[in-house]
Amino acid sequence: MNQFLDILKDRIILFDGATGTNLQMQNLTADDFGGEEYNGCNEYLLITKPSAMEKVHVDFLKAGADVIETNTFGSASIVLAEYNLQDRAYELSKLGAELAKKCVRDFSTPDKPRFVAGSIGPTTKLPSLGHIDFESMRKAFYDQMAGLFDGGADLFCIETCQDILQTKIALCAAQDLFKDRKKKIPVIVSVTVEMTGTMLMGTEINAALTTIEPFDIVDVVGMNCATGPKEMSENIRFLCHNSPKPVFCMPNAGIPENIGGKAHYHLSPDELTKWLSHFSKDFGVNIVGGCCGTTPEHIKSLADHIGHLNPRGREWNYVPSVSSLYSAVPMHIEPAPIIIGERTNANGSKKFKELLIAEDYDSMVSMGKEQVREGAHVLDVCVAYVGRNEARDMEEVIKRFNTQVSIPLMIDSTEYPVIEKALQMLGSRAIVNSINLEDGEERLEKVLPLCKRYGAAVVALTINEDGMAKTREKKFEIAKRIHNLVVNKYGMREEDLIFDTLTFTLGSGDEEFRRAGIETLEAIRLIKTAFPKVKTLLGVSNISFGLNPEARHVINSVFLHYAIEAGLDMAIVNAQKIKPLYKIDEKERELAKQLIFDERKYRAA
Repeated sequence: MNQFLDILKDRIILFDGATGTNLQMQNLTADDFGGEEYNGCNEYLLITKPSAMEKVHVDFLKAGADVIETNTFGSASIVLAEYNLQDRAYELSKLGAELAKKCVRDFSTPDKPRFVAGSIGPTTKLPSLGHIDFESMRKAFYDQMAGLFDGGADLFCIETCQDILQTKIALCAAQDLFKDRKKKIPVIVSVTVEMTGTMLMGTEINAALTTIEPFDIVDVVGMNCATGPKEMSENIRFLCHNSPKPVFCMPNAGIPENIGGKAHYHLSPDELTKWLSHFSKDFGVNIVGGCCGTTPEHIKSLADHIGHLNPRGREWNYVPSVSSLYSAVPMHIEPAPIIIGERTNANGSKKFKELLIAEDYDSMVSMGKEQVREGAHVLDVCVAYVGRNEARDMEEVIKRFNTQVSIPLMIDSTEYPVIEKALQMLGSRAIVNSINLEDGEERLEKVLPLCKRYGAAVVALTINEDGMAKTREKKFEIAKRIHNLVVNKYGMREEDLIFDTLTFTLGSGDEEFRRAGIETLEAIRLIKTAFPKVKTLLGVSNISFGLNPEARHVINSVFLHYAIEAGLDMAIVNAQKIKPLYKIDEKERELAKQLIFDERKYRAA
């Protein structure tokens, strides 16, 4: 592992070219594949005619490739089932790695070590569309990866990703395998962007990066297949400017042209080299190679012109974000705040609760879309309601929201299986709401491993065994304790953590809560000063609970203004009921300020 990653720091690494293209050039017959029923199953050649694949490997190694990919792109049981070979997934994957490893040993030298990348394709199922469930796909990827690992693969290449949920499931399988084998190998994730400019499911490159980036087992991120390098250019530029991880690029030899029922690729070795030299020298791409249509001649040209280059230093600018299936949203914007829509919550919205009881899921989706139109950046989703099956309701809602709502989701539940089910269904980076210390570390022990496993951010409430913190000092003390546990014990990053310092209503008339607004605002300041990478969040409307609607709109708006000044990043609000200060009557604005800051002018009667 260290050798590959060390070389990655020192020079451009060169992958091989197309497996399928170069097998086709050998004019193999159905007999070579073991009979008509297996014709076209390239992976089965590892049993019926391994010499065909050995020739492909050797030709690319002779051309100068540092890394060759195994003939296992479709060796997952999901794909092999088309040939009734699903029970041989582990065997074929292991054979693919062993054959590639044998070829690599013959070419490796101390000055130029060669490596085997276990090829893991996307399968033929799109989980975001319900073609397959999480666990079935995870197990298929696990068996494939286990064969590659046991066969001696030096790294995994999870490639040609079309549905970003496929990628998340593959990464969960890899996490499980590394834990079971007690060893990690490098992992490359490579997405495929179509001519439309997005992945097949409509995912933009920023959303793909946002979803992949939190997984610490991923060492390299990039793109392959679908198009030639010209069409990849802007997305590769984006990755090089934004990815904290090294960047990988394996384009096709141009856009294929259908001639006589066969795909023909027209990009010459010199043209491919020109583009990938540009990507390496000007953008900072770290790994190059060829996908469909590329031959040993393409790889030799790359080796002659790029293989000796040192990687260009990159100054990347990744902004911690969350994502939907389609696009990413930064966790801080200017002007703040990130608006989290509160009306898709059965505990806070009478209408949403009634729709849930009626199981009118389409209208629930419409409520989500309505909040998007009103300006929400993220949706808080809660379907907990007494007497109902929350896990089933969450599954029904997330199944629809994942593909039909364009903004990220915040999963709001106290039930761990419900949280996990939602995270398993989301082809995105979500927020989990929430953790606290009310029962000591019990909730952290359950929720944080889920966030870590599925790449989610998490909201932490300033609550401990004594209850909800009321003073700035107590809120900050709890925040420090949670921060220490989240980062140092559970291995999450500071930027994955969102603190909700809570607030209490100023409408009760209770002397104890007259300073509730001030204490909340000052707690935000303390937390942001001590931990500049964390984010902060408030359920803003809690400050005015119990008052009439007109007063609530004014107080919420004024309180939000001062919370932003204190460093608030996110607010759970109804965006339509927040007014900018200049739209509020001056006298009303001043009264709200006096209430929030407890600026008493009169003695109590």
